Parts: sequence; structure tokens; C-alpha cells
Amino acid sequence: MASESVFSRGIVGKKITIVDATNKSLIGLCGLVVDETRSTFLVETADHQTKRLLKSAITFQLEGEQNVLHGAALKRRPEERLKG
Repeated sequence: MASESVFSRGIVGKKITIVDATNKSLIGLCGLVVDETRSTFLVETADHQTKRLLKSAITFQLEGEQNVLHGAALKRRPEERLKG
């Protein structure tokens, strides 16, 4: 299941697609997660722009996965999610 792997390994280095967001202009945005903080993802798009996205404001899908993930569910630092 995608959510288990996200909780155990994080998503830095994975490609994501935004499927829903409070800012509707972000829907469809695709890119590589290059950094993650407690409340944001830093995503590099195909045209080499970087976007800082609030986790609480997005729903996304990992490339190659069917599950949709809510950013708010990951609103902790990656190392804190490992602790449980």
C-alpha cells in the first residue's frame, strides 16, 4: 500500500501529481519532490521551477500508484513519522 511506504520511507525523490488542492491552479501539477519539511513539500517541475506546497492544502498521487494521499496526513517531519 502506498501510504505505508510513504510513512516508512518518505517521498523525497518521488514524482507526484496534484489531484486536488485548495488552490485549483495547482491541480495537475507534476514534479519531483526535492525536499520535505513538517508542513511543506518542495517540488521541482519539468520546466525546472520549484514550488513549495503546503501539505494541508493538497491531495496527491505518487507516480505508478493508484492510491490518493492527503498531504495533511503527512503533516509531520519524515523522521517523526518513522518513530510512529
